[in-house]
Amino acid sequence: MSAASTVTTISTPTLDSESPALLQSITSHGGYAYAGMATLAAAGDQRAAEAAREMAWEQLHSGPWHSVLPVWRDAYSMACLHMAKFHFSNGEFRDALRALDMGIIMGGPLLRKDLDSAIEAVSAAKARRDHNGGADADNEDPEKARCRLLVCPEQLDKSELLRILPIRSLSSKIVGRRSALSLEGFLREYFLSGSPVIITDCMTHWAARTRWNDMDYLRRVAGDRTVPVEFEMLFRLEKTTYVQNGSKNLLHFPSFLRGFNLMAAEVRSPPILHNTSCLIG
Repeated sequence: MSAASTVTTISTPTLDSESPALLQSITSHGGYAYAGMATLAAAGDQRAAEAAREMAWEQLHSGPWHSVLPVWRDAYSMACLHMAKFHFSNGEFRDALRALDMGIIMGGPLLRKDLDSAIEAVSAAKARRDHNGGADADNEDPEKARCRLLVCPEQLDKSELLRILPIRSLSSKIVGRRSALSLEGFLREYFLSGSPVIITDCMTHWAARTRWNDMDYLRRVAGDRTVPVEFEMLFRLEKTTYVQNGSKNLLHFPSFLRGFNLMAAEVRSPPILHNTSCLIG
């Protein structure tokens, strides 16, 4: 068995060195209970880690974002790191990633390096386990074998798309056609003179047409990460599984993909792909 496969803990050098000063600062701002729970968490008490995270979460939502003391954001990051360590040692890589993502999204800057390095470590460990056939059973999407694309080209109704355009907008012989026309060429040859032109093959290189439409690629780069979702998409995916933290704008990425597939089964149109592309960035 290799040394890499026997790693059961996450290295957190910044947390180890800054923990005493951070706990003292939290205590000075009234966080006596949090400091006690965090100390127990560092000693191996998972329930205490959960309690500390809940305490910090409540402080983050005690008022408007700008009114929350920065020390409580760092306290939340600390609790998330403790929780991630427990999940990682138990082989619960998905839960570990979720805790770390929440620490990055909602936490402060003090422990950011530890959070980033921990995500790399957990992702690498999960990739090794998945490669060896030890992935979680519910991690396998039944739609994967059938279709790897979010939007299959053959499922698009071209006649419906053409109806959106003005009548005969693509049939006039007066309007020229140019393939893969550059921006400079468009400005010089058509825009300045006010001449219309039909431009084709200008979006074939877009990631939304290739990588972002590939389910395997999305799983590989996003995996079990937690992502912020725009309100419009939240409304349309309201029945999917959200992160259990009371925040309606943070979504488990595999849940987003499952919700998208269900939604795309009923409505298939380019705007859906466009919204998804904006979300993934």
